Amino acid sequence: DGCGHTVLGPESGTLASINYPQTSPNSTVCEWEIRVKPGQQVQLKFGDFDIDDSDSCHSSYLRVHNGIGPNRTEIGKYCGFGLQMDGLITSKSNEVTVQFMSGIHSSGRGFLAAYSTTGKSDLITCLDIASHFSEPEFNKYCPAGCVIPFADISGTIPHGYRDSSSLCMAGVHAGVVSNTLGGQINVVISKGIPYYEGSLANNVTSKVGPLSTSLFTFKTSGCYGTLGMESGVIPDSHITSSSILEWLNQTGQVNIWKPENARLKRIGPSWAAFISDEHQWLQIDLNKEKKITGIITTGSTLAEHYYYVSAYRILYSDDAQKWTVYREPGMGKDKIFQGNTELYQEVRNNFIPPIIARFFRINPLKWHQKIAMKVELLGCQFSIGRAPKITLPAPPQNKNDKNADFMDDFIHSVKTSLQTDKTTFTPEIKNTTVTPSVTKDVTLAAVLVPVLVMVFTTLILILVCAWHWRNRKKKTEDTYDLPYWDRAGWWKGMKQFFPIKSAEHEETPVCYSSSEISHLRPREVATMLQTECTEYAQPLVGGIVGTLHQRSTFKPEEGKEASYADLDLYNSPIQEVYHAYAKPLPVTGPEYATPIIMDVSSHPSPPLGAPSISTFKAAGNQAPPLVGMCNKLLFRTDSASSAQALYDIPKGQPGPGSADRLVYQVPQSMAHPTVSMDE
Repeated sequence: DGCGHTVLGPESGTLASINYPQTSPNSTVCEWEIRVKPGQQVQLKFGDFDIDDSDSCHSSYLRVHNGIGPNRTEIGKYCGFGLQMDGLITSKSNEVTVQFMSGIHSSGRGFLAAYSTTGKSDLITCLDIASHFSEPEFNKYCPAGCVIPFADISGTIPHGYRDSSSLCMAGVHAGVVSNTLGGQINVVISKGIPYYEGSLANNVTSKVGPLSTSLFTFKTSGCYGTLGMESGVIPDSHITSSSILEWLNQTGQVNIWKPENARLKRIGPSWAAFISDEHQWLQIDLNKEKKITGIITTGSTLAEHYYYVSAYRILYSDDAQKWTVYREPGMGKDKIFQGNTELYQEVRNNFIPPIIARFFRINPLKWHQKIAMKVELLGCQFSIGRAPKITLPAPPQNKNDKNADFMDDFIHSVKTSLQTDKTTFTPEIKNTTVTPSVTKDVTLAAVLVPVLVMVFTTLILILVCAWHWRNRKKKTEDTYDLPYWDRAGWWKGMKQFFPIKSAEHEETPVCYSSSEISHLRPREVATMLQTECTEYAQPLVGGIVGTLHQRSTFKPEEGKEASYADLDLYNSPIQEVYHAYAKPLPVTGPEYATPIIMDVSSHPSPPLGAPSISTFKAAGNQAPPLVGMCNKLLFRTDSASSAQALYDIPKGQPGPGSADRLVYQVPQSMAHPTVSMDE
């Protein structure tokens, strides 16, 4: 009567003393006989050990033996409070006997231990939690029987479990290991979350949990997708049942709880059987063989109809004629799955190993009021390779009966082997998205793609920069753009647009002698000439000018390029200099005279202080004011022009006989004074 929680599986299991983790009762005894496959050995690991040692293991102790029965031999005898037994106790054969004796004592929890075959070197117990391990990812082997009432878990998949949860119990809840078989788990540690949800799955209740520093999840095969009940991929015609509940409500309408209503999360009533007994079923046709790894169920989800199924069996078939009841490996009885405990909560159950079938049937065994449920199947596509084609050698022409019998036996053995492989072999489905044959190609592509992207990006940037530079260069060479060398003196050029100032504030124009010009570079000469001719380039306008954007009154000359005939430095043609304001005025505005062109290379310089007379008409009858004094005027010459003085008449104005008084500049080579024409 000293045996506590016990699950003895074919390869692993869990055993504990009675009343664990509370104090074990006095004067109790229990023996466990453990057997594994022949040729293997048993290893024993203790998760907790707390046995009274006040009498030096005389009346309270734990004893381990090699073998079973009277011929067994002792491996060791153990007792002590809080004894740390981190190592493994290994047997010499495939059989072990564990004996627990509890004498008169006042304290001591007893023990909890796990066992497995010796091939599982990473064995842990049901009491191990994630915080016991420092690695961010690790593999462990969980024994069978870790659904224990004295362990707690918080969380669910896929969000993860709190780090204080039992690893193996959480593995059963997640559906990665079986409680009756145990199995390998692959654990991944990550950062915790503020809140952990609770749920019921595989007969394990997960509780709601608070914030924790870390959590853990499990790596799985990935075959846990929905198979089409909720989404509608499975058509209504593929969902059938043994019977259908229907009745007339108070308004006279017929309520039909059809099998196609058994879709998870569908609004409205679920499927319900007309008769509530153990012979009712709900059947789903998946259209082809699929790998089914789990099922999720709810009740009617209608508060006024408190119906749900609390326990059921699973049957499957390939032709809907011959049905197989689901059993766990090594178990001699049908597995009964725990269903719902109320009508709303979703309850999940996993199949380990998974079911490979086309037709799936649910057989309710227990229910509340009436049989009613909504379901969803979990799994993935399944395909199996064809059996290899066997080519038999051609039989000899002269064959006797012995050879014929031999060939018949051989063919029969081959057929039997193929049939056996088809029915008993379950292919291993790995969670991988890249086949091994393309792994190297993927690695090479992962290196080349970033390099090619960088190369193309660099070429594009170079082309964009070259295009931008070319556009800027074209913009700076625009004919009507302000030359770079003229921008520095733009203020002096614009002063003449402003109203006439008092004499004390006027600036004296800068004049240059021929000797000074001869020492300048061609570019500087052009700049000086532009500045010197400003007084001839604009009309003498009195009053206030309305805008600073007044255009030039001169029309650019056309024809041959200009040159300076009086300076040898400029005998070679130079680049034509465009005036910054060379665009003509609108047609409606008046045009003024262009500068007088004459050859002055052979004329003597005027006496110092001789006034320069503007070619523009002065306001009224007054002579135009003097704007500057120059030692020598330099004029552009044309090789084909005459040496005589040329007088220009403004376009659109009356001829010499006009009543208006016109004042013209007299060439310096002429001796007579200003010519005036009166009415």
